[in-house]
Amino acid sequence: MPMLMVNRHGRCARRDAMCGGVEAREAEKAFKVYFPSPKAAFPVMLDGGESLGWVKWGRRREEPGQGPQGGWARLETVERGGWAKYEPLRAYGLVQRYMEKDASRKSHWFDMQEGFALDCLVLGEGDQRRVYVVTSTPPEEFAWIHDRWPMVRHISLIS
Repeated sequence: MPMLMVNRHGRCARRDAMCGGVEAREAEKAFKVYFPSPKAAFPVMLDGGESLGWVKWGRRREEPGQGPQGGWARLETVERGGWAKYEPLRAYGLVQRYMEKDASRKSHWFDMQEGFALDCLVLGEGDQRRVYVVTSTPPEEFAWIHDRWPMVRHISLIS
C-alpha cells in the first residue's frame, strides 16, 4: 500500500511555518496536544507492535538532550541518511486527528483514517526518548495551507 501524505508541520516563529497539533486518546478521553507545549506527547508504537505509551514530542530550544530541536524529520533528510547518527527507530504516531494552521493562523483539523498512523522516528531511551513526525511536501490540494505535511502510513505489525 502506498504512503499517504496528509497534514502536519510547524516552526512557531515564522509565518510560513505555523505550530501544529494532534488529538490522541487514552481510554475514552481525547487530548489535544500542541507542539509548542513542553509537555507535548502522544502515543507511539514501534514497527512490530511494541507500545511505548505516550512519548514526548520532539525537543524544544530550551530543553537539554541529544536529539535535534523541533518535532519533525524531513523525509528527504531521513532518506539521505541525515538522521542515521541518532539511530532512530521507525514508529507509528497513534493519533485520531492532526492539525495545521494556514498563513492566516486558521486551524485545519484532519481525521486519521482507521488503520493508519503518523509516520514517526523515535530517538533515545527513558526520560530522553523523543518522537519526531516525518514530513514531506504537501498534496497539491493542501499546498495552500502549508509547505510541509506529515507522512501517514498503514499500520502493519509485520517488521
